[in-house]
Amino acid sequence: MKRLTDLSKRDLRTLFDHIQAAIALVDREGNLVSWNSAFEAGKRKFPRATTLQEMFHPKDAEAIRLKLAGGMAEHWAGEFAATDTDAAALCDFRLMPVGDRNMVFVAERIESEADAENMVGKLRKQVTLFQVESEHSKKLARNKQIEMEAVIAQAEEVAHVDALTFLPNRRTIIKDMQSEVMRAERYRSLFSISVVDIDHFKSINDTYGHPAGDEILRHVALYLRDAIRHPDVVGRYGGEEFIILLPSSGKAAAAEQAARLCQELRNKKIQVKDEEIQVTVSIGIAEYRNGEDSWHSLLKRADNAMFTAKNLGRDRWVIGE
Repeated sequence: MKRLTDLSKRDLRTLFDHIQAAIALVDREGNLVSWNSAFEAGKRKFPRATTLQEMFHPKDAEAIRLKLAGGMAEHWAGEFAATDTDAAALCDFRLMPVGDRNMVFVAERIESEADAENMVGKLRKQVTLFQVESEHSKKLARNKQIEMEAVIAQAEEVAHVDALTFLPNRRTIIKDMQSEVMRAERYRSLFSISVVDIDHFKSINDTYGHPAGDEILRHVALYLRDAIRHPDVVGRYGGEEFIILLPSSGKAAAAEQAARLCQELRNKKIQVKDEEIQVTVSIGIAEYRNGEDSWHSLLKRADNAMFTAKNLGRDRWVIGE
């Protein structure tokens, strides 16, 4: 049996190509030197990318550049093109220095909420370790404090994100809705919500399997996130159900948005492995009634309107009364 030190570059490439995690060798400027087949699957989404930063959303690119320039081992979570589909995925990232000029980047996809919880646990263990080390080393206290704060921020971010869709999770979207209701009440401004439910989702799971159902959820979540306007917010409420918050918008604007979402999803075929799956949604809309509604009654009216849309034949939107 070969020792690790006896492995040739060809041996290492063969080994890395059998690892499901996306791995790339980059220099301190982020230029891609080489990568394994798992990384190549995501790179097909960005065929012109020559740097690691270009594989990320623009809002994250500067943070990646700073991590590379620092030349230190890093561990964090975020969104990454882990496959060549439209849907980005929540990944566990590691960045490790190799030699004087290069870094190894590893992106391991977080497949389930259990995986996300395990990652949060690991990050919290790091926090505890940093706290202990800070007590024993005054010289390194400041650096450890900075590192600890970064890990706490990562753990906090993961705790508020739905691991499957990378949207705000149920707790977060409800909290945001409560804040918007308070703002609408205080300033007597317009506020509406839409409850979006994927039609026949159980049949999709039964026909194509739960992994395909998860992929459908990711695609629909990504579409909703990109299709709504700023400052609207979409979160996963649970199962196949999403909530869209529309600040400063009445039911007419929400209905216009819902009609567009229904039409565009109806005409969109989602590629899942070798299958093209057509997806439709039913949407229930409710406008906040100042002085009458609570966040709970607002949500209930939108949810009832969504079920009315289901009963009327699905693939449509209804405004709740």
